Amino acid sequence: MNGLFKGKAVFHSGAFSTLPLAVQDGIIVSGCDTKNVIDFGNAYIFPGFADVHVHLREPGFSYKETIKTGTLASAHGGYTAVCSMPNLNPVPDSRENLQKQLDIIEKDACIRVYPYGSITVGQNGEELSDMEGMAENVIAFSDDGKGVQSDAMMEKAMLKAKNEGKMIVAHCEVNELLKGGYIHDGEYARKHGHRGICSESEWGQIARDLELAEKTGCAYHVCHISTKESVDIIRKAKAKGIDVTCETGPHYLVLSDKDLQEEGRFKMNPPLRSEEDRLALIEGIKDGTIDMIATDHAPHSAEEKSRGLEKSAMGIVGIETAFPVLYTELVLTGIISLEKLVELLSINPKKRFGIEGGTDAGQEADFTVIDLDSEYEINPDEFFSMGKATPFAGRKVKGRILHTYVKGEKIF
Repeated sequence: MNGLFKGKAVFHSGAFSTLPLAVQDGIIVSGCDTKNVIDFGNAYIFPGFADVHVHLREPGFSYKETIKTGTLASAHGGYTAVCSMPNLNPVPDSRENLQKQLDIIEKDACIRVYPYGSITVGQNGEELSDMEGMAENVIAFSDDGKGVQSDAMMEKAMLKAKNEGKMIVAHCEVNELLKGGYIHDGEYARKHGHRGICSESEWGQIARDLELAEKTGCAYHVCHISTKESVDIIRKAKAKGIDVTCETGPHYLVLSDKDLQEEGRFKMNPPLRSEEDRLALIEGIKDGTIDMIATDHAPHSAEEKSRGLEKSAMGIVGIETAFPVLYTELVLTGIISLEKLVELLSINPKKRFGIEGGTDAGQEADFTVIDLDSEYEINPDEFFSMGKATPFAGRKVKGRILHTYVKGEKIF
């Protein structure tokens, strides 16, 4: 669609202004001669959000989510690009297995989808995947859902990824420290008789990987950090010049284990940590240690999430609630600026992962239109995602996504 898109404010080159967004043949231009003016009134125009950690569940687990429903949910949340995690069936550990996912993306995705290739065959940690064969068609390599336990295997993977010009994106978890835990090893676990997951199971492997990243020179990104130690370790690594970035999730910034309830919608991996951890993550966001916010959108069936804290599947949905929750809890409370939130949800992930689209001249026109004044209650029944398990159900928020455009075409 060609036209001038107007709103109360439009995000250009790092700041909001009253200049309209000019789109011609799907590209942002500095100006265009058109009579087609689309005025969104008091709504704001943002660059489309990018989530580097999303479970689309297809192929293999389409009873939880499909590429069609997951990308529609993403568009509903203001996202124009997502990176799809590799814990699928078949695992994308070879060109042939990856192609099964690529074919569905081509057919059913309504936004940009960048798949990961797995680090190891079957994500079993024992043999490197066909990284060379997949490199051209994947955004990076990850064994998300599992930590690579072998130091030697991770070093080998980093060297191979570096050779292919790709990042290693790591779910960090030391298996021998888990001991059957399923929520944070904190006050709530002790009070209610639950088995806890210690913080070291996360930060211990991050520390190991950072030593390997420094040794190999591999570009390295840490998934969903949740502990104060993780923030400190990554902050020190950045100061040393190690090529590392990291993400955390909206739920880790807004909730802690004091908010837990005996319901599956509060269970995810890593778990909600202590209030001290949450505050450390906030500081990491503010000082730039944490580069981006990713949802780890992880849909499951209603039955899988109905078994309480102990027995429910790990994972919650989040891509349709991320912006309003973060805007309400972090921006409106004065913790960060609206511009900073745009950096965390759009600018930084796109820059680090090489994701296209935005609102600057020369970019493909990927943008979302949001009514920041619209207040409503989060209702999972209104989600486009097949997954409905969210700890934010019933929470009052501001910031309703009205429209999402990809390459200048309205998707939502």
